[in-house]
Amino acid sequence: MPLALSEGFHAGGLYVLALLGFGVALAAGIGALSHQHERAFSAALIYVLLGALGALSLSILDVSPIDPVRDHGLVERLAELALVVAVFSAGLSVERQVRRRSVISVAILLLVVMPLTVALIALFGYYAMGLSFGAAMLLGAVLAPTDPVLAGDVGLGPPGTEPVGEPRFSLHVEAAINDGLASPFVVVGLFVATRGGTSWIGEWIWADVIYAVGIAIVLGAALGAGAAWVVTRARARGLMSPALDGFAAIALVLFIYGLSEFVGSYGLIALFVAGVAFRRYEYEHEVNARFHQGAEVAGTLLELLVLLLLGSMLTREGMSIPGWSGWLLAPLLILIIRPVLVLASSGPGLASLRERFFLGFFGVRGVAALFYAAIVVSSGALSRDEANVVVWTTIACVVVSIFIRATSTALSKSLLNADPRSR
Repeated sequence: MPLALSEGFHAGGLYVLALLGFGVALAAGIGALSHQHERAFSAALIYVLLGALGALSLSILDVSPIDPVRDHGLVERLAELALVVAVFSAGLSVERQVRRRSVISVAILLLVVMPLTVALIALFGYYAMGLSFGAAMLLGAVLAPTDPVLAGDVGLGPPGTEPVGEPRFSLHVEAAINDGLASPFVVVGLFVATRGGTSWIGEWIWADVIYAVGIAIVLGAALGAGAAWVVTRARARGLMSPALDGFAAIALVLFIYGLSEFVGSYGLIALFVAGVAFRRYEYEHEVNARFHQGAEVAGTLLELLVLLLLGSMLTREGMSIPGWSGWLLAPLLILIIRPVLVLASSGPGLASLRERFFLGFFGVRGVAALFYAAIVVSSGALSRDEANVVVWTTIACVVVSIFIRATSTALSKSLLNADPRSR
């Protein structure tokens, strides 16, 4: 019951304070997003800091904060919602003409850089952090995907904007696809942690790679093109109001993701393919921009909500769990492992040195890592101690990644603008 309806004088409780705090956070997010491209910081950084301020307020009020291990279900579902909308929106942004150079660049990032990143993180987790091999593999898989929203202002723009250069395209598409492509690597880690040996390899190849990835691609392409056919004809006949395009986009996202997951495929991969197929059906149709706008706004707000939650989970006890080695992994991954792998795997004939440095440096970690870390906890494959280390090391890497990425927008623009091949 509202306190104003109670007898006498009353002060608000925690629920009212939570509403107040969320209102302030939403207002701050709107302000940050409004001119994000003009600043040297991002809304993501603001939301993590606001969440951390909320955590401090909770400690003063002697209220237990949300724990990423104990409350893994909340983290998983909220991150999942943010991802599904963001990945579909990213698919809608893909330009019509995709050059051979771009395809090769994305393939290298997904098929060479990503698996090697998993392997190097796993080796570090095993030898430097003292994790079991299964836990180390899971840590590598959790930290493998990059984030399509957090890299948004150096990636592709909405439908109808001018085409951007190859490095932005590669970073954008890689981030959209590897959110789903991380799933088979997570399954490998779960197999190693629970079964050991190699008897599971055949099952993994057929069920978790060939079937799950293949069905996701087929479903995504069919549902994306089919939805575009239905929507464009419904619009032409006046059966669907343009004002509801944003809601229709969310409905389509939930339908595709639910169906693809129901049949045992990877919903995130299906959603990206669906976004691309939807855009290709009638490339210049105005519905593409309106669908993208609705999905992008919802995806960005959900992602910022996840980051607000991330900041609110930061506690001194939790941040001490990764130890010096876990905190060392964060800058090692962002400043050494990925940049070195990108520089080594992409020759000068494919990309200039500036482009390769851009691709290597701006592979920011974000919501996908939190999503898969929560899945690892819910699987029960690890002991509580190792699950704590994996989750809090993931949080450390995401926080450090956001801070580095959020304060280096000017660097990204100078790298691209100084290289004519990037435009």
